[in-house]
Amino acid sequence: MTWYALVVAIVIAVVAIVMAPKPPDAAPPSLDEFDIPTAEPGREIPKIWGRRRIKSPNIVWYGDISYIEVKS
Repeated sequence: MTWYALVVAIVIAVVAIVMAPKPPDAAPPSLDEFDIPTAEPGREIPKIWGRRRIKSPNIVWYGDISYIEVKS
Protein backbone atom coordinates (compact mmCIF):
# COMPACT_ATOMS: atom_id res chain seq x y z
CA MET A 1 0.00 0.00 0.00
CA THR A 2 2.87 2.40 0.77
CA TRP A 3 4.49 1.77 -2.63
CA TYR A 4 1.22 2.52 -4.36
CA ALA A 5 0.93 5.91 -2.62
CA LEU A 6 4.57 6.74 -3.46
CA VAL A 7 4.08 5.89 -7.15
CA VAL A 8 0.88 7.96 -7.31
CA ALA A 9 2.66 10.93 -5.67
CA ILE A 10 5.56 10.73 -8.16
CA VAL A 11 3.18 10.50 -11.13
CA ILE A 12 1.20 13.51 -9.88
CA ALA A 13 4.43 15.50 -9.39
CA VAL A 14 5.66 14.69 -12.91
CA VAL A 15 2.29 15.65 -14.44
CA ALA A 16 2.28 18.94 -12.49
CA ILE A 17 5.80 19.80 -13.70
CA VAL A 18 4.99 18.96 -17.32
CA MET A 19 1.72 20.94 -17.33
CA ALA A 20 3.11 24.00 -15.51
CA PRO A 21 3.04 27.21 -17.60
CA LYS A 22 6.42 28.19 -18.97
CA PRO A 23 7.55 31.80 -18.33
CA PRO A 24 8.44 33.85 -21.42
CA ASP A 25 12.10 34.41 -22.17
CA ALA A 26 13.08 37.79 -20.78
CA ALA A 27 15.98 39.77 -22.17
CA PRO A 28 18.59 40.77 -19.60
CA PRO A 29 18.49 44.46 -18.63
CA SER A 30 20.90 46.77 -20.40
CA LEU A 31 23.08 49.29 -18.60
CA ASP A 32 20.77 52.10 -19.71
CA GLU A 33 17.88 50.66 -17.69
CA PHE A 34 19.63 51.13 -14.33
CA ASP A 35 18.90 54.30 -12.36
CA ILE A 36 22.47 55.10 -11.34
CA PRO A 37 23.44 58.32 -9.56
CA THR A 38 25.86 60.50 -11.49
CA ALA A 39 29.13 62.25 -10.67
CA GLU A 40 29.58 65.51 -12.51
CA PRO A 41 32.24 68.13 -11.79
CA GLY A 42 30.83 71.49 -10.81
CA ARG A 43 27.54 70.06 -9.63
CA GLU A 44 26.32 71.19 -6.22
CA ILE A 45 26.66 68.89 -3.23
CA PRO A 46 23.58 69.39 -1.04
CA LYS A 47 23.77 69.71 2.73
CA ILE A 48 21.04 67.73 4.35
CA TRP A 49 19.86 68.15 7.90
CA GLY A 50 17.81 65.23 9.17
CA ARG A 51 16.45 62.44 7.02
CA ARG A 52 15.69 63.17 3.38
CA ARG A 53 15.53 61.22 0.15
CA ILE A 54 17.72 62.64 -2.57
CA LYS A 55 16.40 61.95 -6.08
CA SER A 56 19.68 62.59 -7.90
CA PRO A 57 22.72 62.39 -5.63
CA ASN A 58 26.21 63.30 -6.84
CA ILE A 59 28.27 60.14 -6.24
CA VAL A 60 31.94 59.50 -6.96
CA TRP A 61 31.82 55.69 -7.40
CA TYR A 62 28.89 53.27 -7.75
CA GLY A 63 30.05 49.66 -8.09
CA ASP A 64 31.44 47.81 -11.08
CA ILE A 65 28.50 48.07 -13.49
CA SER A 66 29.61 46.13 -16.54
CA TYR A 67 28.85 42.86 -18.19
CA ILE A 68 30.75 40.17 -20.03
CA GLU A 69 28.98 38.19 -22.72
CA VAL A 70 29.09 34.48 -21.99
CA LYS A 71 29.99 32.42 -25.03
CA SER A 72 29.36 28.74 -24.79
